[in-house]
Amino acid sequence: MQKAWLYEEYGPKEVLRVGEFPFPSPLPDQLIVQVRAAALNPIDFKRRLCPIFPSDFPVVPGCDMAGVVVSKGNNVTKFDVGDEVYGNIQDFNAQVKLKQLGTLAEFIAVEESLIAKKPPNISFEEAASLPLAVQTAVEGFITAGFKGGQTVFIVGGAGGVGSLVVQLSKNVYGASRVVATCSTPKVEFVKSLGADEVVDYWKTDYEDVEEKFDFLYDMIGDCKKSFVVAKDGAPVVDITYPPSHQRAAYSSLKVSGEILDRLRPYLENGKLKPVIDPSGPYAFMDVVEAFRYLETGRALGKVVISPFPSQSFNSCSFRGVNCKNCISKSRCSGNFGDAIML
Repeated sequence: MQKAWLYEEYGPKEVLRVGEFPFPSPLPDQLIVQVRAAALNPIDFKRRLCPIFPSDFPVVPGCDMAGVVVSKGNNVTKFDVGDEVYGNIQDFNAQVKLKQLGTLAEFIAVEESLIAKKPPNISFEEAASLPLAVQTAVEGFITAGFKGGQTVFIVGGAGGVGSLVVQLSKNVYGASRVVATCSTPKVEFVKSLGADEVVDYWKTDYEDVEEKFDFLYDMIGDCKKSFVVAKDGAPVVDITYPPSHQRAAYSSLKVSGEILDRLRPYLENGKLKPVIDPSGPYAFMDVVEAFRYLETGRALGKVVISPFPSQSFNSCSFRGVNCKNCISKSRCSGNFGDAIML
């Protein structure tokens, strides 16, 4: 058994508790990953509040993670034991129940197709902050059919998805002009991401924005008001469901390691930078507090959980699962992540 955060009924964050969850075994197309860092997303607490996606109890929440491969199924070819990887392990488009074992656990099982190798220049915490948010961000540009040279207006440029949309607009998709909204305390931060102009929504209404844009990308579900800044016929994309205006298209996400692989050069050259809320990372035992903060809606970037308990073990033996052969005896730390499972 392993330590994990879990809940056995739907409800507020108080239904969460630390408990024991069975250690996973990989299917032929899966890997077992020792989680070094995880990130929280709104879908994690929305799923906890009500049965948006069917799953069996107990549920271990969490979609995003970064960690080290400790075992793999027979059909896995892209990854080896010892690889540092990251990804969103929950495929919301799969025609099956979501995994009971989410990423707020010491070890998880994940399909090879859903993860990518972690760029060496970013930390586990930074890598964990990216997958679901960046996959959501990319899908919006695809939904809009966005083309280089167009202008974009981003509603909510400081959050987990919005902070990436600002960077993607400028540095990946080649927008000619990027304007984003945020509250007064976050204006300079959003400018630092590359926005050409920042609209302080505490001071300025959408009707006061005289410029019209080729693409309106709404992170907060406000398109019943924000649609007025879009040009006639311009795409309006909302990542909340259902969209609050009939003109808006809902954009979900495609969960794939391939998207992370395509973005790797931009992460390595610094044109795309992970954004972690300065209140964190939160320790594993502070998950309830991390959810409390996330649910305020005031996070700057992503809320990250790190370190995990398994990182502090002094033995290559983990609750009855023993190492077969250390990857590198000269640097073996005794952590289970440095071992190959039987």
